[in-house]
Amino acid sequence: MADYFLHALVTLFVTIDPAGLAPIFVILTSGLNPADRRQAAIRATVTAGIVLVCFALFGEPLISVLGISLPAFRIAGGLLLFVIAFEMVFARREERKAATAQDVTDRVDLQHLAIFPLAIPLISGPGAISATILLASSAPGYAALVGLIVIIAGLVGSCLAVFLLAERLERFLGDTGRIVVSRLLGVVLAALSVQFVADGVIAIADTARPG
Repeated sequence: MADYFLHALVTLFVTIDPAGLAPIFVILTSGLNPADRRQAAIRATVTAGIVLVCFALFGEPLISVLGISLPAFRIAGGLLLFVIAFEMVFARREERKAATAQDVTDRVDLQHLAIFPLAIPLISGPGAISATILLASSAPGYAALVGLIVIIAGLVGSCLAVFLLAERLERFLGDTGRIVVSRLLGVVLAALSVQFVADGVIAIADTARPG
């Protein structure tokens, strides 16, 4: 059980990447006063938390209805996580998010940015959703599933703390610190994504093997 919780914590932490969202939050909320910025942070994190918890509880039945097997979803999710890891290691993810953030700031009313793009897809993006479904599907019991929801709540809460302290955190890490953290988390996520793919391939092979 402890191994599952540690695996879930590491996977979701590097996928959501709360610290990496700080500069993006600063860019998106540059036109807001402190009170509006705080409200946007709370609304974004609450929305993202609800999305991830819903996928933790109902994601597996949903993909079953769609006719998608869990091994296939593990492989697809692992590949998606690997793309995110590749972008983190080679600094492409931050550049893409910054470009998206700037484009959205120019076109969308700032009152709605808490939902898009802060909650979706910056916090509860495809990678986080995929990881949540995969982790929920591999939970060894209801207690583990409850623990997963607690982990999700904790990480979303850390996003809120990061948003509220975004400017201070950005000054503390600096460009060098942000680059180092992003690269390290990218390498860890790459290894975890390969494990997801390997588990999916093995599961498909076992299913196809004649009994």
